[in-house]
Amino acid sequence: MDITANVNLILHAHLPYVRHLEYPKFLEEDWLFEALHETYIPLLRVLEELEESNKRFKLTICFSPTFTTMCLDQPLQERFVNYLTSRIELGEKEVLRTQRECPEAYKSALMYLKAAKENLQYYEDCGRNILARYASLSKKGCIELVATAATNAYLPLYRNYETAIRAQIDLGVMSHVKVFGEQPKGFWLPECGYYPGVEDILEEYGIKWIQLPSQSVITAKNKLIRADHAPTLVGDSTIHSFVRDWSLTNLVWSDAYGYPCDSDYREFYRDIGYDLPMSYIQPYIHDDIRVFTGFKYWAITSKSAVNKKFYDAQKANTKVILHANNFLYHIRRRGLSLAAETNEIPTYTICFDADLFGHRWFEGINFIKNILLSDTKETGINFTTPSECLNYTIESERGYFNECSWGHGGFSDVWLDGSNAWIYRHTHKAIERMQELAFRFPNQSSLKARFLNQAAREVVLAMASDWPYILYDKTSVGYAEKRLRNHLGSFNVVYSNMCKNAVNTEWLIKAERRNAIFPDIDYNIFLPRSTK
Repeated sequence: MDITANVNLILHAHLPYVRHLEYPKFLEEDWLFEALHETYIPLLRVLEELEESNKRFKLTICFSPTFTTMCLDQPLQERFVNYLTSRIELGEKEVLRTQRECPEAYKSALMYLKAAKENLQYYEDCGRNILARYASLSKKGCIELVATAATNAYLPLYRNYETAIRAQIDLGVMSHVKVFGEQPKGFWLPECGYYPGVEDILEEYGIKWIQLPSQSVITAKNKLIRADHAPTLVGDSTIHSFVRDWSLTNLVWSDAYGYPCDSDYREFYRDIGYDLPMSYIQPYIHDDIRVFTGFKYWAITSKSAVNKKFYDAQKANTKVILHANNFLYHIRRRGLSLAAETNEIPTYTICFDADLFGHRWFEGINFIKNILLSDTKETGINFTTPSECLNYTIESERGYFNECSWGHGGFSDVWLDGSNAWIYRHTHKAIERMQELAFRFPNQSSLKARFLNQAAREVVLAMASDWPYILYDKTSVGYAEKRLRNHLGSFNVVYSNMCKNAVNTEWLIKAERRNAIFPDIDYNIFLPRSTK
């Protein structure tokens, strides 16, 4: 069958920087451990399996600097091993308990125990560095790795502070090169957040393409004909955009009718960490705080169901194949429909947060495997990457886009509403004062340079989009507020000391140990260009 559609499948791997070695265990560090165990190790194993079987596939992945820093942090690596060891211990107990008390859950308990053992063995076999394995797949041409902003900052809300935008981009690109050993061609805009002019800064860093939300075409300043199915030049730059296809993405993404809502798939929110007696489960949770353990024995059944049916992995896998084929069918149908009108092969771009697969949607990794296993000759669908698309793009439209995002409503409502608007008067003031410090104390060395670099580090960490999102979503509100207060307070320590031309050495050493990220940060990036 002739090719009817090209598809860019882009996954965004990000978590906020969470590292609290001052505690023996820390609840929010589980965000990383769950993601590694349920998404990034299983995904890597599937991709390596496809590569070893000589199956041609293409995938694009963006790893944020905060995520890669945590992955390469030795203390966190050790804690992750402890986490998996704890899951193995719990799994062995659960196999015995379910065999005796709940035989319907026995197969699931065996499945979780097997996964924990295999993931631990794999993690040790790759020297606890899964990023090196992803880099190897990139060098073999199987995946494209792209950069993103340093702390996943939502850039449109900082558009008036070019130094802060440059700091986010500079650190993001520098981190990518350091971790993966290659210059990125693509740049993931956090939250698909675009504002006119960001492309000019990205162009200076050699970036060739960005992704944009589907709303960008609707709200563009000029009429666009092909932007939803072909690369489009952004503004007056040489950077191309790939617009996220809303309808194809929503086949998976929608929490109302997406594939992960199927009644046979595993229920995410029902976990033995909340169901079993405290005396039994306490060694595997955080003190007296009940949390997810990853041992979930129930199927979704229905949203309103009180009594859930037990999860059947075989039945769920049958649905995965059905949904993968349905997904490919929709892509092919869209491609054929467009080809009949325009006589061209469309390129559709589908973007997701990576931890949807495996973590939120337990069967999601298997879904990705099935669509990548599809034969182009049979389906007419060619999985590719944005950079590969640009190699055979001859002529492109030029789009002049307005500010937009993939958030609710297509603008900035998620990151700027009544719950989180107060953040920006503090982060904006911190940026202004950081610019002031860079102007008053340029090109310092030794302790003063370290002190000022720490101030820049705290500003960048405070800019993370995770904190306003958590406040908006009303999840770990207390933790997000504490992190913001800590970063902004730490910045103010430097600012008040430098106003006296002093350095607090004892505080600095503790602060550098606490936030061991961006070791190559240079505070001079906050010096406005007009004053350089």
